[in-house]
Amino acid sequence: MGLIVFPFLNIWLQASPCVDAANTRLTRMSNHRFTLVHSDERAARGAKSGLGLKVLDAWSGHQRHTDTLSGGESFYVSLSLALGLADIVTAEAGGQALDTLFIDEGFGTLDDDTLHQVLDVLDSLRDHDRTVGVISHVAEMRRRITQRLHVRKSPVGSTLVHVTEAAE
Repeated sequence: MGLIVFPFLNIWLQASPCVDAANTRLTRMSNHRFTLVHSDERAARGAKSGLGLKVLDAWSGHQRHTDTLSGGESFYVSLSLALGLADIVTAEAGGQALDTLFIDEGFGTLDDDTLHQVLDVLDSLRDHDRTVGVISHVAEMRRRITQRLHVRKSPVGSTLVHVTEAAE
C-alpha cells in the first residue's frame, strides 16, 4: 500500500502533469472554454496555498478563481482533475490501472449541453476499458445509460434491480 501512496503524493506535489491530463478532458467538457492554470498566489495572511489553480476562461480571456465557478462548472472541473490524477497515477505506478471510478451526484447542476459533453467523456473512458459508476437522480442519465442498478426502497429494506435498457 505504501508503494501506491508515495507516488500519489509525489504526483500531487508535481501537479503540472496532473493539470495537463485534467485539461485534456476539461477542454472537451467545457466546449473549449476552460483551461486550468497554476497560480502562485498566496492564501490569507501570506500562507502557502498548496496546489494553486485558476481557470482560464476563453470567453473573457481572463483567469478566474475557482470559487467563481458555477456548481456545474465546479463539478466538471473537479471531475477533470480526478480523471487526470487517475491517468497520472496509472502511468507512475508501473501501469497499475485505476480502472474503476464512482461519481456521486453533481450531474443535476449541469445544463443539457454540458451534461451530454460530460457523458461523452465518461463514455470514452468506458471505450478504454474503464468502469464508471454513476450515482444520480437525473432523468437524462437513465435515458443515456443502458446498464444500471436501480435501488428500490421499502419499509423492510432496499433491493437492487438490474436494468439493461434505456429509460423512456
